[in-house]
Amino acid sequence: MSTPNSTPPPSSPTTPSPGDSNRTVMIVLSYLWLLALIPFVLEKTDTEVRWHSRHGLVLTAAELIVWIALSVLAALPFLGIIAGCGMAPLLWILFLIIHVLAIVKGLKGERLIIPGISQYADKF
Repeated sequence: MSTPNSTPPPSSPTTPSPGDSNRTVMIVLSYLWLLALIPFVLEKTDTEVRWHSRHGLVLTAAELIVWIALSVLAALPFLGIIAGCGMAPLLWILFLIIHVLAIVKGLKGERLIIPGISQYADKF
């Protein structure tokens, strides 16, 4: 026999709608280097996904510039050792952490603002 003031059973967890699932995939793709072109081209109406895809493309361009600069430095005698052995692995880890943080914040509905990089995402 149940009491009249018993609490109702917990409701089942809500499943995301197909639009949410697509949005999640598009935000993740936005920060996977050149795969950011997929949401940039396909998502014309979702302004949040468009922002993340532009941000991911600008982040990719910044990484390319850094790797080109490191390659130039690697050609120099003394700086090549520092650039190749010390800087490259640390910068690779730093960029990987930035990508992961951007994905996590994007999935939460937030934006990761990176000084010096994010301002360019708003311009194009």
